[in-house]
Amino acid sequence: MLNMLTMLLQASGMSGDVGAGLSVVGAGLVVLGAGIGIGRIGGDMTEAMARQPEAGANIQTAAIILAALIEGAALFGLVIAGFIK
Repeated sequence: MLNMLTMLLQASGMSGDVGAGLSVVGAGLVVLGAGIGIGRIGGDMTEAMARQPEAGANIQTAAIILAALIEGAALFGLVIAGFIK
């Protein structure tokens, strides 16, 4: 795995610093996870509102709160990924 990461870093023109590569990979995984989480919230919210339109306001409020919590966790993950050296 580290050999492949080193090859990717050399191909991209980076100095071969493994910490920088791990930081980039970590940040990418954080963003991917947040995108999947928020996408699932949006899809499930739409499905729930279609099933029970009278509960739409409560469902939408809960979905916005959950999306904000995921964004906060993603921001925390990006900060941690930035400290990897």
